[in-house]
Amino acid sequence: MWDIVGKRYLWFGLSLLIIVPGFLALLAFGFPLAIDFTGGSLLDLQFTAQAPQPADVKAFYASLGYTDAQVQSTQNNGLEIRAAAMDDTKKEQIETALKQQFGDFTELEFGTVSPVIGGEVVRQAALTVLIAALGITAYLWFAFRQVPHAFRYGVAAVIAMLHDVLVTIGMAAIFGKVFGWQVDSLFLTALLTIIGFSVHDTIVVFDRVRENLIRMRGESFDKVVNFSIIQTMNRSINTQLTVVFTLLALILFGGVTIRHFVTLMLIGLLSGTYSSIFNAAQILVVWENKEWRNWFRRKPKSAQATA
Repeated sequence: MWDIVGKRYLWFGLSLLIIVPGFLALLAFGFPLAIDFTGGSLLDLQFTAQAPQPADVKAFYASLGYTDAQVQSTQNNGLEIRAAAMDDTKKEQIETALKQQFGDFTELEFGTVSPVIGGEVVRQAALTVLIAALGITAYLWFAFRQVPHAFRYGVAAVIAMLHDVLVTIGMAAIFGKVFGWQVDSLFLTALLTIIGFSVHDTIVVFDRVRENLIRMRGESFDKVVNFSIIQTMNRSINTQLTVVFTLLALILFGGVTIRHFVTLMLIGLLSGTYSSIFNAAQILVVWENKEWRNWFRRKPKSAQATA
């Protein structure tokens, strides 16, 4: 039997190895929020001939005072331009100047979001994740009420969920710096979907732990948890693989406009599979053994000599 639980601190270390770079990127570069959150205008254009280089269009916008404009190429000679908020009159003036300098194009989309609405979206997003975490904790506490220390199951599931949220946010910060990707309202959809998948997979493992606590009376908690993880591992991996293949197909053959969204969702789902197998149940073991009491203690001299 593979001793997954016995190597729990190795799995925790691997999680930190993934989370810490993303956290550092978040501190260093900030979160690449799109106009959905910060406020501004989005202009989606499709050029009749070859689309100009994004750097040239960015320089053009900077000459008009929009120094923070973000320009990105899309499929079929398209450009997606994000800049500070502008009214219809200003937009028409810019489009006229763009046509004179870069050639004819068709406007596919134009939208403006005020900073007030963007700030409200951020607050509602944070509130949504908080409510989801509290709801998950309460539900699992009730669902596992016949198991000793039922509250721990809810807390462990939320910690594993936060692991997946941090991985996704960290990767979004890295991608924002490397590829210029921005976080828009679709990111919230991806994040909530990741939370749902992560908790769903964790509950499957916890439910098997609950069953085996009755079947394997007399066995140590570590052994029960390890056996439960192995029993459910194939199911967890096979279930998630079906979603992974679908998302990979969307990344490879889907539209450019959803590629950021699908990529981040794929990363989050892979993180959710990992955390449900290698993190969530191990947290229960650490809590059951109260291992934090020995984290900062020195080993006895006899133990050091033996080591």
